[in-house]
Amino acid sequence: MDLSYSMRDDLENVRKLGSDLLAALRNVTSSVRIGFGSFVDKTVLPYVSTVPSKLRNPCPERQEPCDPPAAFRHVLSLTADAGEFAERVSRQRISGNLDAPEGGFDAIMQVAVCEERIGWRPVTRLLVFASDDTFHTAGDGKLGGIVVPSDTHCHLDASGVYTKSHLYDYPSVGHLAQVLSAANIQPIFAVTGPTVPVYQELSRLIPKSVVGELREDSSNVVQLIADAYNSLSSTVELQHSPLPPGISLSYESHCGGPPGPPRLHGGLCTGVRVNQEVTFTVRVQAGVCLGSPQRVGLRVLGFAEELSLELGTLCGCSCTHHQPRAPLCHGGTLLCGVCRCPGDRRGRRCECEGAAAEAAGGCRPPNSTGPPCSGRGQCVCGACECLPGLSGTLCQCDNSGCERHEGLPCGGPQRGECVCGTCRCREGFGGSGCGCPLGRGGCLHGGRECSGHGHCVCGSCLCQPGYVGPFCARCPSCRTPCQRLR
Repeated sequence: MDLSYSMRDDLENVRKLGSDLLAALRNVTSSVRIGFGSFVDKTVLPYVSTVPSKLRNPCPERQEPCDPPAAFRHVLSLTADAGEFAERVSRQRISGNLDAPEGGFDAIMQVAVCEERIGWRPVTRLLVFASDDTFHTAGDGKLGGIVVPSDTHCHLDASGVYTKSHLYDYPSVGHLAQVLSAANIQPIFAVTGPTVPVYQELSRLIPKSVVGELREDSSNVVQLIADAYNSLSSTVELQHSPLPPGISLSYESHCGGPPGPPRLHGGLCTGVRVNQEVTFTVRVQAGVCLGSPQRVGLRVLGFAEELSLELGTLCGCSCTHHQPRAPLCHGGTLLCGVCRCPGDRRGRRCECEGAAAEAAGGCRPPNSTGPPCSGRGQCVCGACECLPGLSGTLCQCDNSGCERHEGLPCGGPQRGECVCGTCRCREGFGGSGCGCPLGRGGCLHGGRECSGHGHCVCGSCLCQPGYVGPFCARCPSCRTPCQRLR
C-alpha cells in the first residue's frame, strides 16, 4: 500500500478491513492468507526531503505523527490470522515525499523476489497494489544519481526495510513483468479514478493482471479485490517459454463452445466456471533441422506447474524406396514418399510448370517485380502458401496486427476476430478493436438514455455541454428552476 501523505484517509479504512477481506476471499476459496507492506519512495533527493527533521517526520504538519519514508517496508508475512493483520496494520502511520510519482515498482520487485520473507506458497498468488498516483520506472533514478539497474535480489534488513534503494534504479516495466510471471504472481492494481487509464496501459504489458478503480478513501477495496480475484480465476491463459530459432507454435482453445481461430501467442479461455474443464490443442512446427534436442515449456499463467516438451527433428530419411517416373509425381521420382520433380516442373506432386505457373497464378501484384507472395510465403503452382499467421492471395494480411482491447487482438474471440489486419466484430460489439459494447443498457437512467442529456457511446454516456456524471444527470452550471422563473 502507498503510504504517501495523500493516502491518509485510505489507511484509516484499510485498518478496519482485515477480517472483511479474509471473509470475502473465503467465499471463493478455503485457503487464504493475507500480508501487508507499504512503500513511499527512494530516500534521496528529489524524491523525498533529506533534511534530517523531514526524514524523521515528513508530514506537512509537525504536530501530526508520521513514519519516516521508505522505498518498501515489509510489515507482515502472509498469515491466516485476521486479528494479527488488523493489529499490525493498525500500528502503521502515514508518511510523505516530495514528487507525485511513487516508488511502487521497487516495492513490487522486493515482494516478488523475497519469497521466504513474504511467505509465498506454491498456490495462487495475488499482489494488491493500492495507490492514488502514478509510478517511477527505469531511468527515473538518474534524477537522484542512481544508474545501476535493479539486480533482482532481495535486500530487506531485519526490520523489513528495503536497504538498497539508493543504489539500484527502479525496475523497468518489462523487467517487472518477467519477474512477476516467473514468480506466478498476479497483480491487482487498485488505484483511484484519475490514474486508472495509466494503470490500464501498464496492465496490458503485465500478463495476468487487472485494474480496479479505488474510491478516494479506499472504502470499496474488499469488493474490488473479490471482483478482481473472480476475474483472474475465470481466465485461463496458456503460454510458452522462448522458442528456439525455426520453431513455431499455434494454439486452438476449446472453452466449451466452438473453438476459435488458431492463435500464435498462446491459448486463452475467458469466463471459465468453477470445475469447468478446458483443453488446448498445441501444434508445433519446425522450419529448420534442429542439431540437438531443444526444450520448450508450456505453462498456465498463475500456476507453478509446467509441461516440458523436448523437441527433435528427423533431418534425414533412411528409406530406400525409389520409383522413377511415378504416376503420382506426374513423371517425377517418388523417393521416400516425397516427389522429386524434374527441373521444369514444380509442386508437391510435380503437377505444374514452375515459371509459367507462377506468372499465370498471380503470386505477384500486376506489373510488380517484387518477391512472390510479398516475400512472406512460397509460390507453389501459381498460388501462395503463406507463413504461419499470414493470409491473403498474396500473403498480404497479417492476422496478428489488429488493434488490441484489454491486451487481446480484437478483444479476444468472444468479441471479434482479426481478418487481414482489421477486426471483424461479433454481434453486440463495435469499434476498431471491438472494445465498444453496442448495447445501451449501461446508459439508461430513469428509463431514459443518459437522462435525456447525452447519448450512449461504447456503453457509456457522452454528455451534452454542462452536464456531468455517469448518466449526465447533473448540471452544476445550469440555472435552477427558481433562477429561470425569477
